[in-house]
Amino acid sequence: MKSPVFLNALRAFEASARHQSFSAAAAELSVTPAAVGQLVRSLEDWLGTRLFHRSTSGKARLVPTEAAERALPDIRAGFDRLTLGLSRLRESSASGVLTVTVSPAFAAKWLLPRLEHFQAEYPDTDVRLDTSLKLMDFTAQGIDIGVRYGRGEWPGLVAEKLMDEQLFPVCSPQWLRQHPDVSEPSSLSARMLIHDQSVDTHIGFASWPTWLAHAGTPEVDTTRGLRINNSAAVLQAAIDGHGVALARSVMVRDDLASGRLVRLFPHIGQASELAYFVVYRAECASLPKLLAFRDWLMHEARAA
Repeated sequence: MKSPVFLNALRAFEASARHQSFSAAAAELSVTPAAVGQLVRSLEDWLGTRLFHRSTSGKARLVPTEAAERALPDIRAGFDRLTLGLSRLRESSASGVLTVTVSPAFAAKWLLPRLEHFQAEYPDTDVRLDTSLKLMDFTAQGIDIGVRYGRGEWPGLVAEKLMDEQLFPVCSPQWLRQHPDVSEPSSLSARMLIHDQSVDTHIGFASWPTWLAHAGTPEVDTTRGLRINNSAAVLQAAIDGHGVALARSVMVRDDLASGRLVRLFPHIGQASELAYFVVYRAECASLPKLLAFRDWLMHEARAA
């Protein structure tokens, strides 16, 4: 037996069953109650069975039959699949909306200053930025592509390395003029250290104790100082002269180039255990707008 091409009737049936009312279903579907009733009756006639117990009194005047209750989960799942299929048809174009997830700090310090280059090259693609430190569910939240910081392993996502980075202390030029004796890591004792607490140190995120140990001065006290849970705000605090921040080279690049910050102890470098990765779902890898943004990110990273 072939399935009926009664999509409107099935939608009217599903909405009526959910609301237990033709009137409420009609309001949702923007049609008249009579039209909903006619659609449901046409489906019943085709099936040769009733889908509702109808009553002229009481609160529940429209109750799905047992057979209807059994069928509803599959019908609803079918509508969900149709909606997903239509969204993928829309995604096949290089134009439209591209939803990108990045951390707030990466957006502020790296992506947003460069985003106009992408928009100039692809004027028909509108970028929607979702800035969050949380790991977003790409399918459930409609995310097309993102940049994540870590070791490159996120279940369900393709991860391509975008950039490695170095770790080093930075401060404002004014702060350095006020503290000319800060010439070696050991001279950071009793100085205000600015701590970045935006990422869990257990996964290898940069911290003052690990950098000072690498620099050979683990005796410097790191238990005190200014603690901030946003990497961009950490750098801004250093720019404003509040102390010395442990910077990540990707985040601080523009601030160093502009002279807002200066690097301390340039003879000491430490590679981060973590890196930046472009991430996306494997099934979306061939979408034109995703590929355009991915290639643009890679080009910008090489240029930087």
